[in-house]
Amino acid sequence: MKGILFGAAVGYVLGARAGRARYDQIARAFRALADHPAVQGAAGIVRAKVGEKTGFKRRSATNGHRADPYRRDPVIPRAN
Repeated sequence: MKGILFGAAVGYVLGARAGRARYDQIARAFRALADHPAVQGAAGIVRAKVGEKTGFKRRSATNGHRADPYRRDPVIPRAN
């Protein structure tokens, strides 16, 4: 437990010394990476695979209808 608190304290001090400029630099780098077309394509593939495995697929942006019109939406019971 003491090790976790010590690590958190060291991280806080180092983070505070880095300051806002370093935070902004890291945030810009993350946004640039997330907006890269290759990353966007990989994220789309992962979303599709997860949708296949879980049964929850995204609706088409053009028509808003489900891909499989015969598949029922999951029923969520109401709380009484």
